Amino acid sequence: MRLFAAAALSILLATAVQAQDSGPIDPQRLSDMVKVMASDEFEGRSPGSAGEAKTVEYLVREFTALGLEPAGENGTFLQDVPLVRFQVKDPSIFAFEVGGLSRPLARNQDISVTLQRPVDRVTISQAPLVFVGYGVSAPERDWDDYKGVDLAGKVAVFLINDPDFEAGPGEPVAGRFGGQAATYYARWTYKWEEAARRGALGALIVHEAPGAGYGWSTVIASNGEAFDIVRADPAKDKAALQGWITREAAVELFGDAGLDFEALKVAARRADFRPVALEGVTLSADVPVEHARLVSRNVIGKITGAARPTESVVFAAHWDAYGLGAPDAQGRRVRPGALDDAIGVAGVMEIARAFKAAPPPPRTLVFAAWTAEERGLLGSEYFGVHPTVPLETMAANLTLDVLQPVGPARDVVLIGAGQNELEDLLAQAAAGQNRTVTPDAHPERALFYRADHFSLARRGVPVLLLMALGGGQDLIAGGREAGERWVGDYTANCYHKTCDAWSADWDLRGAAQDVALFHEMGRRLAEPGVWPNWKADSEFRPVRDATAAVRR
Repeated sequence: MRLFAAAALSILLATAVQAQDSGPIDPQRLSDMVKVMASDEFEGRSPGSAGEAKTVEYLVREFTALGLEPAGENGTFLQDVPLVRFQVKDPSIFAFEVGGLSRPLARNQDISVTLQRPVDRVTISQAPLVFVGYGVSAPERDWDDYKGVDLAGKVAVFLINDPDFEAGPGEPVAGRFGGQAATYYARWTYKWEEAARRGALGALIVHEAPGAGYGWSTVIASNGEAFDIVRADPAKDKAALQGWITREAAVELFGDAGLDFEALKVAARRADFRPVALEGVTLSADVPVEHARLVSRNVIGKITGAARPTESVVFAAHWDAYGLGAPDAQGRRVRPGALDDAIGVAGVMEIARAFKAAPPPPRTLVFAAWTAEERGLLGSEYFGVHPTVPLETMAANLTLDVLQPVGPARDVVLIGAGQNELEDLLAQAAAGQNRTVTPDAHPERALFYRADHFSLARRGVPVLLLMALGGGQDLIAGGREAGERWVGDYTANCYHKTCDAWSADWDLRGAAQDVALFHEMGRRLAEPGVWPNWKADSEFRPVRDATAAVRR
């Protein structure tokens, strides 16, 4: 595989964008597009809803008006994504049984569950519970929390994040995983998947905001709704009951079993940790479930490359949000997803507009709006399994997911620093705007594994994510303190909620600058012979190297 040669880089550096300029990216157009997609008419853009139909129609119309060519299936802009939608119904009954007495758990207050088997009801009667620590099985790190425990017919209880997340500098586990920079083992999806692989009846994660990276309100935002791709054997891939319990419920649960939750948290940070049965405590549940198959859609357009049409650069965002929810204090039900992620989709379309104003580049440029990101990166995952352009000759995927609306900044925040050579291009493009690159200030939130670029990263494609949730930018007006204040306020009060709405008071000049960085990077990546790679110690490097011969 070719790496960036010094001569090639010097040529690329000569094309820097103007200082403190968003170039061809127009903040007003970004605002106008978000205003449409985040309007009540689009009903929060939930997959399979009437809001999806409006969203897809709007995107196809805009892609067509931009002059993009279809890059979906059968000569269209659309790629069908077969899904199953699940909805937990009420009354749902959950209880821990202790010494013959039942301790009820209130849905969305004490417990939140996700059910992804196509059955009408999940019934669990007095299932034993087993604490499995962080639930990590990582042979390459000489770590196994399971030690051969039999989980059949039992409910596994997990801590969130990695075993070294809370470790002090003197503990042997310190630095064994990512420390504050979460690995994939930190993710709730991994823990549920591992429980299913080991035959567990259920999997419950103890929610703690520092390790999860978000509050309980984010956990319950789906209100029992879940999606999955259509699977041949769902029972093989999904436990019957998956979910979270609050820290308060967990402390009480462990106490009922005669166990000290805090002491067991410390014990779980040791490699010799062994699973602990919660003696005398069981879980029962009776949960009605609605499930139905549906077909959602990715929307994909392209500009065919003039010289290397089978080589590509992909710009992407997700069009879906959380749809309709319970009324808030003002009676609002629409969760409009203005910044998450209508602003990203608007950015992708602005990049497409800028490229269409110039001659076609040597490589093909792909512009994608994925479905079902909020339901588990399902639209991008489906594209990863069924790509409409070859992944082996995809030079990069550049993903926009949440941009800040509070004005220009002196820097740009990089999610997942240290992964690949695209970071070098980002730094060069930022320098052209007289800006710097700041690594993710909150690596414990595992943002690198929580956005659609991950679906392509796991298949070897070099990726870069811009996401304002990674930390406050150094704003021209107010500095980093003001940037952190915005991140904290948005995350606590608006993320996945009704107040993630368009505002006429936004200042999208900073968002436009960030979008312009991707436009500039895309210009450079569209040149023949530019093949950025993963860093040598990245877990994705071997996957990419396996197809190196295709890129020679």
